[in-house]
Amino acid sequence: MTEQQHRSDSRVLDRRTLWADHRCLPALLSPGMAVLDVGCGTGAITRGIAEAVGSSGVVVGVDRDRGLIERAQVHGVSLSNLHFEEADATRLDFDGRFDVVTAARALQWIADVGAALRCMTRAAKAGGLVVVLDYNHALNTWEPAPPPEFSAFYSLFLAWRKANGWDNEIANHCPALFDEAGLGEIRTDVQDETTVKGDGNFDEKTALWIQVIDNLGPTLVGGQVCEAALLEAARRSYEAWRTTALMRQTLSMRTTVGRVAAPGPRP
Repeated sequence: MTEQQHRSDSRVLDRRTLWADHRCLPALLSPGMAVLDVGCGTGAITRGIAEAVGSSGVVVGVDRDRGLIERAQVHGVSLSNLHFEEADATRLDFDGRFDVVTAARALQWIADVGAALRCMTRAAKAGGLVVVLDYNHALNTWEPAPPPEFSAFYSLFLAWRKANGWDNEIANHCPALFDEAGLGEIRTDVQDETTVKGDGNFDEKTALWIQVIDNLGPTLVGGQVCEAALLEAARRSYEAWRTTALMRQTLSMRTTVGRVAAPGPRP
């Protein structure tokens, strides 16, 4: 497999919001802006962006998964300033059109991240911003340690991602990649998602890995990455553990922001 063949879980994508799940971005938005959301999925965050920039703004969401784009189009039909289209992040055909170009949890599924960032940079206006939120999957932690069956699954999950060329610490590598893409004024903000037992969203947040096992299971078994028996054991042990012993889950995340150079003074 050289590119993402599975479909991201729409249950996970649909429940995200701009303010809860792309927390650095709202402060960078203002009415009338043009914004491109790369890897928009079902458009849950994209709809929040469209609301933030208002009717005088324009928002385009792109994703290479046609099924997700069709779902986004249905959910976003009431917003006249919002448009979705099928497109590959490494082959975008926009030139100097957007005030902000963003991608949330999308670069983690792209092998040629450099190509995607070059396209995103080219899509931004001079002086515009590129904003990326993503994971460091290799740095996620659970307290106490997960059961061995889940740990075995998670190790195979990371190895499968690496074999496909997907960076398991993409969030930490974004600043250097932004620099290579020619962006300036680069800054990074820690955006770890931590949930502690007793939090109102603890069950929802920790159930993520059940959904990952269910969603990726056929792909991993079909690709001989792991056996069905291991997946079932990982699912069963994780579910029992997270509802009894798990106290804290921390997903390592970062937001990186860079600015496209403004034109210099004419000679």
